[in-house]
Amino acid sequence: MPTTVKGVIARAKGAPVEIVDVIVPDPGPGEAVVDVQSCGVCHTDYHYQQGGISDDFPFLLGHEAAGVVSAVGEGVTDVAVGDFVILNWRAVCGQCRACLRGKPWYCFNTHNAKQKMTLTDGTELSPALGIGAFIEKTLVAAGQCTKVDPSVRPEAAGLLGCGVMAGLGAAINTGNVGRGDSVAVIGLGGVGMAAVVGSRLAGAAKIIAVDKDPRKLELATSMGATDTIDATSADVVEAIQGLTDGHGADVVIDAVGIPATYKQAFYARDLAGTVVLVGVPTPEMTLELPLLDVFGRGGALKSSWYGDCLPSRDFPMLVDLYQQGRLDLDAFVSETIKLDQIEDAFAKMKTGDVLRSVVTL
Repeated sequence: MPTTVKGVIARAKGAPVEIVDVIVPDPGPGEAVVDVQSCGVCHTDYHYQQGGISDDFPFLLGHEAAGVVSAVGEGVTDVAVGDFVILNWRAVCGQCRACLRGKPWYCFNTHNAKQKMTLTDGTELSPALGIGAFIEKTLVAAGQCTKVDPSVRPEAAGLLGCGVMAGLGAAINTGNVGRGDSVAVIGLGGVGMAAVVGSRLAGAAKIIAVDKDPRKLELATSMGATDTIDATSADVVEAIQGLTDGHGADVVIDAVGIPATYKQAFYARDLAGTVVLVGVPTPEMTLELPLLDVFGRGGALKSSWYGDCLPSRDFPMLVDLYQQGRLDLDAFVSETIKLDQIEDAFAKMKTGDVLRSVVTL
């Protein structure tokens, strides 16, 4: 039978979020219902509320989540009732040209649950990133559930579902950071801070953290940065070059995603170095670079989609590193909150007071 639970929606552009009754249907073929235990408050949820993603209101917010599978539909074999899972927003199809070429992290046909969760009056909800996890139970495609060790702390594990994975993957998967490399990370929100941590895990010798907020620069040092640059008082390109013997960094990660920071990343890398764009631009942004500079500097200009992760491969590995004490996911959890505190969490996120507020249910 369908279940009625409490969830958080954005009903209209810019309107305050609301806690409402949501009807969650029984899972159909290939679907699963998950009892949500934790869900991080991500910038993407705020962008949904502000109409920056689409105008398909009302949105069921939340996507950076972990929980326990409580029901599965016909044909589901990869997860079972009782499994502790991290939710992901790129359930790969296994059949598209990317999957068949052995690169499923580029899957061109990722999918979500076919059924819709609704309000009690029948209004269909658009789940954020196909998940919608500011809710007691959510309906997802079974492929969006990645089983991991159930002993992991849910508040920490759920963050792998989006921001932390995006940053770690930008360094490790997309940037191919290796032992002895120099790395610069521009922008120290949750994604940028995770890129710092990922660079440290990969063995980078020099990790340069760039931001305008001294609190974030201090935190980045505690999380593995070897050097910091205050972007309010220094020329970022010159400062990065000065810290790398005048050459520039081997890999520069733009975790902001605006033309100005991308240009900084482009010119702050070494010849034949790599630029990774993981910050998400808005539709109206454009970029102009001299084509001769693009040609003459060589190297690679890459975009990182979800950290180019494969959840079934990466989530269990990262949980294992967390349990070994080699990946401090707890450091990303600034506070735990309840469903009725999400507006406050948005405010703290905008002022840089938190890396992640995490809703616990």
